[in-house]
Amino acid sequence: MLPAMVTDADRGVVARQLGREPRTLRRVAVRCPFGAPAVTEQSPYGADGEPFPTTYYLTCRHLVAAVSRLEADATGTDGGASLDYGIGGSRRGGSLKCLHAHVAFALARPGYELGERIVAEVEPLWPARCCSE
Repeated sequence: MLPAMVTDADRGVVARQLGREPRTLRRVAVRCPFGAPAVTEQSPYGADGEPFPTTYYLTCRHLVAAVSRLEADATGTDGGASLDYGIGGSRRGGSLKCLHAHVAFALARPGYELGERIVAEVEPLWPARCCSE
């Protein structure tokens, strides 16, 4: 099944959320309670053939900030290893990075237990009003 087309309005909201034009936007996978894009699905390759590393991308500013705080707390407890080895992973076994990707996947594909555990740490999951306006 082909994904739904992205509207110009959705593309505009996602561009505002990201602070740049989205490169590989395929569709809005999850909307916040206010109807704005919260998670997008990306094409695996950009128009230039460059691979895009993640299928689902967190765009809601509130969620991005909340997950960034969780990730910063985790980085603070790993002695800076994630900063030395890259946020995508570290040389230490047992560490978990790329929390944004895990949260985006869990919201887009319910049943992903690891992502859902991270989502459960986000308080509140949604803001009191839309953060994309």
